[in-house]
Amino acid sequence: MKPLLAILAALFLITSAAWGAEAASGPAVGGMLLPDLQHPGTAGAAMQWLVLVTVLSVAPAVAVMVTSFTRIIVVLGLLRQALASPQLPPNQVLFGLALFMTAVVMAPVYRDVHRDSISPYLAGKSDLPAAWAAGEKHLRAFMIRQVDAAGNAEEVYPFLDAELAKRKDLAWGDVPTLSLMPAFVISELKTAFMIGFRIYLPFVIIDMLVASVLMSMGMLMLPPVLISMPFKLLLFVLADGWHLVVGTLMKSFG
Repeated sequence: MKPLLAILAALFLITSAAWGAEAASGPAVGGMLLPDLQHPGTAGAAMQWLVLVTVLSVAPAVAVMVTSFTRIIVVLGLLRQALASPQLPPNQVLFGLALFMTAVVMAPVYRDVHRDSISPYLAGKSDLPAAWAAGEKHLRAFMIRQVDAAGNAEEVYPFLDAELAKRKDLAWGDVPTLSLMPAFVISELKTAFMIGFRIYLPFVIIDMLVASVLMSMGMLMLPPVLISMPFKLLLFVLADGWHLVVGTLMKSFG
């Protein structure tokens, strides 16, 4: 935690120094120096800071939506609900496990992006548009492969414009990335719910059996969840549930 706070403090000091240097010629309002937005140079710098902060705040959400993280975290969340333990495992554990699994699944895509996009750009062998196109190609290939494997290609049509959606010979190359991304997210949610349904079934059967036994014994005031939870945990441990769930998730990405 201390190294993180030190890094954040250093970034704040650097940003404050840069902003103070740019705003030194600005008007003083309430004892504070503000950038003079009437000058194009200062206004452009302020807009660059605004765009940078916006991109940094949105980038993590976009990165999560175009990777395997969505399917993994939804399935793990459904598993926790099926076990009737909404607080265990904690959110930090589930998110950490989902991040590590996402890193393993996306490692081949990252290697391709680094080889064809990041490395040439850092070496000065390609410009930014070419590097962006090269990286986008591999990310699109991953999303298209997952959508096709799940049989959810029709999910892309609601996000296409009317003229493009009417085409009979529509190919993936004609689908814009901004339309492919939400279609991929919906496909991942559908796949995650199907996996979650299969996980839920044995635990629902245990709940029904416990509730039937309690009703036959006249224990109507005793919550069935309180009695069924130990049996769920026992079944999950005996079946090596974590290995099965994690293995199924990893194999579902091909």
